[in-house]
Amino acid sequence: MANLTVMDFEKSIAELDANLTKLRQVAQDPSHPDNTPELHDQIAELEQHRTALLEAIYSHLTPWDKVLLARHERRPYTLDYIGAVFTEWQELHGDRLFADDGAIVAGLARLDGWPVAVIGHQKGRDIRQRQQRNFGYARPEGYRKAGRVMKTAAKFGMPVITLVDTAGAAADVAADERGISEAIARAMFDMATLTVPIVSVIIGEGGSGGALGLAVADRVLMLEHSIYSVIAPEGCAAILWRDPEMKAKAADQLNLTAQRARELGIIDDIIPEPLGGAHRDWEGAGANLKRALTCHLDLLLGTPPAVLTAARYEKFRRMGRFGEAPPPQDGGDGEAG
Repeated sequence: MANLTVMDFEKSIAELDANLTKLRQVAQDPSHPDNTPELHDQIAELEQHRTALLEAIYSHLTPWDKVLLARHERRPYTLDYIGAVFTEWQELHGDRLFADDGAIVAGLARLDGWPVAVIGHQKGRDIRQRQQRNFGYARPEGYRKAGRVMKTAAKFGMPVITLVDTAGAAADVAADERGISEAIARAMFDMATLTVPIVSVIIGEGGSGGALGLAVADRVLMLEHSIYSVIAPEGCAAILWRDPEMKAKAADQLNLTAQRARELGIIDDIIPEPLGGAHRDWEGAGANLKRALTCHLDLLLGTPPAVLTAARYEKFRRMGRFGEAPPPQDGGDGEAG
């Protein structure tokens, strides 16, 4: 894809890509004097070097690097994955109470022939789309729309797939007046009690309650370079150190990467991304997502509703459990030993 934003850790790759582009242009011109067998050998050698460089860089990303990747402007969004993974997509609009929220898309589709409901956050590519989608910050009507589609899916025995990609829910006065907290809580309640399989995937940013409102699921997955956190690193840094520029340190402390989330038991699986990130290869990212969804749904389909909801309840009850520390030992003089 052209005109990719170049992050600091990718500058060496960008320079190599620019050189390769020039050399390929020469190689495609039969009349160019530099179009020789040696040139083609040089291109092949540089391509191998590029692959090795990508592998080296992307195997040593910091948590803040992952934040930048999760927010990349060319990273696939929900509608991009819907086009790549599903067929017969039919979007449904509105919450039947107030309005239609562009920050959440919801509808019915097929996944390898299975009828499913698909719900996800949607950001915009340009300023007009970003305003229409409220930059991915869902409003109360978005979560109520999601709940309406989930209940429709349950009525007809259709599994639910959610794609999470938001820095958080809308936090403006209008959203508060229309009950954003209640809307998220209701969405979580509906997902906890839904009698059909649910698979949630963090495809980019998974921020705060705005993400959790679509992520109470039987299987919670994360793309390899996505993030999942109670707060954005900038917000955490502003609270803890009163300095948003401490965001990289905050990212280190928040355990927001997919790898840490799996280690802590917050998610069930990590979906690999194409080398260099999903923003470099939408088709490959979509294929990996489809493979993971079909695998996990295949394991869940046919499970009795009572078993599904009980297991879902226990799954989230297990998170964050703690035990009491033993009382201090008395050293004999009334003080702790």
